[in-house]
Amino acid sequence: MMITISNLSKIYQTGDVETVALDDVSFNVQKGEFVAIMGPSGSGKSTLMHMLGALDKPTSGKYELDGEDVEDMSDDDLADIRNRKIGFVFQAFNLLPRRTALQNVMIPMIYAEIPKEERRQRARKYLEMVGLGDRLDHTSNQLSGGQQQRVAIARALVLDPSIILADEPTGNIASNQAEEIMAIFKKLNSQGHTIIMITHEPDIAEHAKRIIQIKDGKIISDHKNGVRRKARRVN
Repeated sequence: MMITISNLSKIYQTGDVETVALDDVSFNVQKGEFVAIMGPSGSGKSTLMHMLGALDKPTSGKYELDGEDVEDMSDDDLADIRNRKIGFVFQAFNLLPRRTALQNVMIPMIYAEIPKEERRQRARKYLEMVGLGDRLDHTSNQLSGGQQQRVAIARALVLDPSIILADEPTGNIASNQAEEIMAIFKKLNSQGHTIIMITHEPDIAEHAKRIIQIKDGKIISDHKNGVRRKARRVN
């Protein structure tokens, strides 16, 4: 099992006020799945994404990623597991505006201390993969929203992560561009990438092979291939 989430809870404390963002959540994700996590604003889906991405720690519960216990890791260990195993795609793209597409995609490899020529080769390869081979030297502010998201996807892929986490990846782009982005995700999934995507759009979620719905910090449904089933508790 690639991901095992067991009885995960997250409580935020503000003065005397406690806010329960996740409430005893349990589920598994197998290698090669394409999962959409849906829920209204304030449902806990973004908190869950932060947990899955090792960006935050739970208040209680257990998170195993490829057999490694994540919840008790140090900050350095969390950073290491993010670099080795997880590629992030964000709604806001998070590109550097004055850098070219090629330069933006190379950035994670700089921190990974990959030699410069290999950085260029990998960046070019993944930009060509997402259909931007003719936009390598365009700065991000010279690209459309859909093209910027393609750059972000290429950047997420360059360190060959086993998991891609996408947080509202079509939220800032036009509907026709959104379909193009989802086609890229489906192709990546067919090549073996595990994809977990946050979305509030039902038509976008339908591209996934499995949909987990969350409300008030709890999983209320978990279904795949059009067949609904109740969420099962992981013991």
